Amino acid sequence: MAASNMNNLTTLIKRLEAATSRLEDMTQPPADGVASTANGTAASGAAGGNTSATQRGPSTSTSTPQPPSQVLAPAIEDFDALINSQVTKFVNLSDELGGVVAEQSSGVLRAFGAQRKILIVSTRAKKPDVQSTAFMEILTELQTQMSAVGDVREANRASKFFSHLSAVSEGIGALAWITVEPKPADYIGEMFGGAQFYGNRVLKDYKDKDKSHIEWIQAFYQIFRSLSAYVKQHYPTGLVWNNKSGVDAKDALAQVDSRPSSARAPSTTGPSPTGGAGGPAPPPPPPLPKFDNPPPPPPKNDPPKSGSTGGDMNSVFAQLNQGEAVTSGLKKVDPSQMTHKNPSLRAGSPVMTPNDSQSSLSSTSRAKSPAPPPPGKKPKPDSMRTASATSTSTKRPPRKELEGNKWIIEHFDSPPTSSLPITIPVSLAHSLLITSCRNTTLRISGKANAISISNCSRLSLIIDSLVSSVDVVKSPHFALQVLGSVPTVVMDQVDQATLYLGRASVNTEILTSQCVGVNVCLPEGVVGRGAGEKMVDEGEEEGEFKEHPLPEQIKSFVRGGRVVSEIVEHAG
Repeated sequence: MAASNMNNLTTLIKRLEAATSRLEDMTQPPADGVASTANGTAASGAAGGNTSATQRGPSTSTSTPQPPSQVLAPAIEDFDALINSQVTKFVNLSDELGGVVAEQSSGVLRAFGAQRKILIVSTRAKKPDVQSTAFMEILTELQTQMSAVGDVREANRASKFFSHLSAVSEGIGALAWITVEPKPADYIGEMFGGAQFYGNRVLKDYKDKDKSHIEWIQAFYQIFRSLSAYVKQHYPTGLVWNNKSGVDAKDALAQVDSRPSSARAPSTTGPSPTGGAGGPAPPPPPPLPKFDNPPPPPPKNDPPKSGSTGGDMNSVFAQLNQGEAVTSGLKKVDPSQMTHKNPSLRAGSPVMTPNDSQSSLSSTSRAKSPAPPPPGKKPKPDSMRTASATSTSTKRPPRKELEGNKWIIEHFDSPPTSSLPITIPVSLAHSLLITSCRNTTLRISGKANAISISNCSRLSLIIDSLVSSVDVVKSPHFALQVLGSVPTVVMDQVDQATLYLGRASVNTEILTSQCVGVNVCLPEGVVGRGAGEKMVDEGEEEGEFKEHPLPEQIKSFVRGGRVVSEIVEHAG
């Protein structure tokens, strides 16, 4: 009895399975291309309910299972939507502009198609080593298309659309986000910034001229805004690979290259309603050059040709490997011909070549010229070089000469009679220019107009009177003594200076800038400016001098909405 019930149950299960199979076959779309059969009979009949395959009992059907059709991942479908909407709109606007702009936009579309193939490979393959040949093969087509976009720009630099081409050429680099971790979206933003530099020129040049160019650049901007949002949604930390169940990267690339219907690139002529099938595949990239078989080296005994590039390195290394035998072909020099053993040969004139005179002249001039400045710095003229720099250069003869109404005093360096001053007689119309003097004392006899001093070191100057001023620039350890009167003393970048002012010059104005260690020596009992100051003769006894330092520290603060500066005083 139990066996009979078991047989009835088995028969009932078979009938239920057959009915379920018929109903499922009728509810499936015909695109799947799978004709399910049960017990060897084709499915037919009216539509009925739907039963899940997981609710069936053990199947005894004799039908052969068909492989499931390839289903695109959501990331690929969204990428197809980006191409069919944003990229296609940009290509259509580029076609309206025509010319090189349309040519370059077609390269942009092919580059996006190449990146789509990489995304499909990543869903089927395990992550390869970034240094492996498999990874390089995956990137080859994308690199080729991106380079083609840049080549259009380089080939049309004289075009009136150069700003258009430059914006696209700079922005296409954003497609390299697939190699960036862990923030590829930030990389897209950086590339987009470079494209905006040229894109903003397009906006400026065509703002009030042609709106089609404005729409074109805005469409290009929108591509990368959408691409950045797409990457943040699907690949926030970098390209994701199928490391769990994926195949080898080369095998996955071969499968994608076979172009099944579900893995084809989107249409290059316009948006497709299905977002799947498209036009013909882009042409394959050109073959890589082969470096496995370098050209054979020429025979060792052949003389090198004048047009050869760099000679044959193999023959050079072969000669070096000979060891001591490499010098066997050199000519032996007799001791009688050696100049270091025969002083008489050194005394004679050397053998001159036609270019020896020019080379010796150039070497002499190079010896006299100062050392070249370091890279990135321009040499300073002689008038702006400091005293330390001029002292290290070749000494020049001292000069004291009157040119018209101007005395030129320069290049005096510790003269033999340094204990005695060098006297220069002047008149009211004379001015003096003193430069590049060291350890020198000058006595200006008479009343001159003005004195200018620059790039001197340890210069001592004694003057009677001046009509205008004494200007001192970049002259450390400077000393000035005024016997008569001087209206103004101006010092700029002077380190360690001492000014001796007589009773007739106590009203002198002193202007300093970037100066350190400046002291003014005044006769004792001098009141200075103000009422009650008596007039004295220039020949009157000065008495003892008292030293007064000039301030170097300034305190600034805001008072009443204004910046006020005061001298910092140190008590004690």
